[in-house]
Amino acid sequence: MAKLNTFLGNVVTQIINPIILLLAAVAFVAFLWGVFEFIANAGDETKRKEGKSAILWGLVGLVIIFGAYGIINVALGAFTLSPNGSTTVQGVLAPIHQTTP
Repeated sequence: MAKLNTFLGNVVTQIINPIILLLAAVAFVAFLWGVFEFIANAGDETKRKEGKSAILWGLVGLVIIFGAYGIINVALGAFTLSPNGSTTVQGVLAPIHQTTP
């Protein structure tokens, strides 16, 4: 079980976290681009509509990403496989702390 815990911790910290953080950055940039488009093109209704759409999809992406953190934490807590003994978002994001028994 200790090897599974270590493996799971490595997968979460080395693979899942960078992917989710990259997707969060993309969603945030899409949101900011939508805000910029909405403000910069205040006179053009079609550009404003595109800006609103980018804002909406950026927010939807962020909600999905934060939901993924929640799902990961619930799964880790349900199966008692938390990589570093914590079942919070900070626990998933934090690197594994090796403890000696």
